Amino acid sequence: MIFVDTGAWFACVVPWDANHAPASAWMRQNREPLLTTDFIVDETLTLLRARNESPRAVALGDQLFGDELANLYLLGEEEIREAWQVFRNYADKDWSFTDCTSKVVIEKLGVTRAFSFDHHFEQFGTVRVEP
Repeated sequence: MIFVDTGAWFACVVPWDANHAPASAWMRQNREPLLTTDFIVDETLTLLRARNESPRAVALGDQLFGDELANLYLLGEEEIREAWQVFRNYADKDWSFTDCTSKVVIEKLGVTRAFSFDHHFEQFGTVRVEP
């Protein structure tokens, strides 16, 4: 299973994004199941709307909530509290709270690969970042 981050989803659906070509190419060739979280979906849809891409936000949301693109992991209270501890304990990093939730889920599920353009995933030290 490959974890998918906000920037990767955004790049896949927005043609004007600088990473659109590599993201689209990676998505076309990938044959493994994808995983994302409710926090990533929230961040992605919000970013799309903030960048005047509401129709793309709705289309992507329909696909993600329809389980067409990825397995959607819903964080529970315990995982959110663990993410808070990661956020607090790694104050030397500029990880967002959503990054911290991703780290918790990735480690909990033993995911070793992430589709991301965010260098923070490399800092986790537990996943290989693609493309």
